[in-house]
Amino acid sequence: MRRLVSETTLRPRQLILPMFVAEGAEAPRPIGSMPGVLQHTRESLRKAAVDAVRAGVGGLMLFGVPATRDARGSGATDENGILNVALRDLRAELGDDTVLMADTCLDEFTDHGHCGVLDAAGGVDNDATLDRYADMARAQAEAGAHMLGPSGMMDGQVGVLRRALDDAGRTDVGILAYSAKYASAFYGPFREAVDSQLQGDRNTYQQDPANAREALREVELDVAEGADAVMIKPAMTYLDVVRAVAENSPVPVAAYNISGEYSMVEAAAEKGWIDRERTVLETLTSIRRAGADLILTYWAAEAAAWLD
Repeated sequence: MRRLVSETTLRPRQLILPMFVAEGAEAPRPIGSMPGVLQHTRESLRKAAVDAVRAGVGGLMLFGVPATRDARGSGATDENGILNVALRDLRAELGDDTVLMADTCLDEFTDHGHCGVLDAAGGVDNDATLDRYADMARAQAEAGAHMLGPSGMMDGQVGVLRRALDDAGRTDVGILAYSAKYASAFYGPFREAVDSQLQGDRNTYQQDPANAREALREVELDVAEGADAVMIKPAMTYLDVVRAVAENSPVPVAAYNISGEYSMVEAAAEKGWIDRERTVLETLTSIRRAGADLILTYWAAEAAAWLD
């Protein structure tokens, strides 16, 4: 009877698995602050991706970890850069069996760790960064991405990507906009996962955690610029924002259950303080209950197997 009248459903197709692939890795590398998550080799990435798709996940979000970096993040647009090579690998392996997504941001590829090109004063140059994002969009579409995930929080980024894709004849490639990405304390484990070079913070271009109405304005702008879906990041500490966006957005809403949220649950479960499977499923159900249509989560493949 409880199942019959359950108000919120959680299905494998609603889950998206973020994955990391490291250039030159000879074996998968465990990420110390994210138990169970790896920096993959190209080969282990293919195998893990196939397993996740077989489990029923709705999509894969790919992040590259380059061996070398520079001020402009050149590896992001190099056709032989790790992210673009890995996209080609997965598209060849999986075809259209899943939605293959790419992180469209420079932070993994810059030697300063910021999401964009820096100006002479050391600040992020919004417009110069947009030019680089347009180049990334073309490169990632050519490599096989079905959707792009602009996560840099630059003003106008969705419109620039949409024009770049359309001008390249890639009207078939969608955009999952990081519309409200907050300057959160919960990103620490992710920065280990991508070997981030960041010193300082990203407060000048990520959102203030105190602001909720601002997220609605950002969503409205991204939809007007051509976003096919919008995302709130983080998820668990911003469920009120997820709900507000879900009630107003004309396009699907995603939420990113981020690294710090993942690691806290894993740490407590390792101590035996909580039931891991129940906590994971309750966490993901709460994000769905708040109104998210899609959830990016490092538990995606495992949870999909539990739900099947």
